[in-house]
Amino acid sequence: MENLLSLSFDYLSSFDGVKIRKGLRQLEGLLAQICLSRATTAAERRRSMAIDGVAKSRPKDLASLSEDPAFREFFKLQEGFEWNVAIRLISCLERLLGKGSNGQNDLLLVSTLDLLRGVLLIHPPSRSLFAREIYMNLLLDLLDPSSCPAVQSSAVLTLVTALLEQPSITRCFENLDGLLTVTSLFKNRGTSREVKLKLVEFLYFYLMPEIPYAGRDAANSHGGLHRSPSKASRLGSGGRERRDCEEGTRTTNEKQSLLGRYLNNVEDLVEDLKETAPFGTSFG
Repeated sequence: MENLLSLSFDYLSSFDGVKIRKGLRQLEGLLAQICLSRATTAAERRRSMAIDGVAKSRPKDLASLSEDPAFREFFKLQEGFEWNVAIRLISCLERLLGKGSNGQNDLLLVSTLDLLRGVLLIHPPSRSLFAREIYMNLLLDLLDPSSCPAVQSSAVLTLVTALLEQPSITRCFENLDGLLTVTSLFKNRGTSREVKLKLVEFLYFYLMPEIPYAGRDAANSHGGLHRSPSKASRLGSGGRERRDCEEGTRTTNEKQSLLGRYLNNVEDLVEDLKETAPFGTSFG
């Protein structure tokens, strides 16, 4: 597994789009082998063919996944800097973002974000990377109005994954004026309808009661990582202040008050959230 990761990382560190795409595909193939299981019996293969027309892999059961030797090996490798996939994908995003917006580069950005989301779901401790302002700023840079809609939508979904069960990262997002970034994009007349729908879904998610991830403190092993300042910091825009991320959770009412600084009728969102419970969360 180390050899495959090493080869993939070499491709990801390139400035050649073809090599980056190859590295992404290799990582995707590795994750697919870990998370998907093929039909093992003739009856299962026939059933898969009857439903889909082709013999497809299906997701492994979560309970069995944690006992899978390949998954356990991959998870263990992610605990250290050398083999951590998330940090390599973040570095790749930074290089791609520096190349500007064009069709091929945008496709690579979306593919990298898609893969990063998968890694953050498979290895939740890697979300702790986004408690650092330099990495959170990178996600917020991707929500710039000049980004293409596909990149914006994928960045919103990645932001949700990074904040999932991570109150300290949510505080970092708030401290860097993430709410201003999200609401400004939402109110921008040039923002596509699809992206606005994603942003509304994000706001529903943001307003939910916070539940910390139990293993986040024990798994935070990336304290020594560094990257250059984000685009906004290099330009000296002053739009997102640099402050230490705070710990602790906030209630829905507290977050409603924060969001109300940038958006009107936030109370309607909260009421809708309480009535419909779109994420299955009870507000008691």
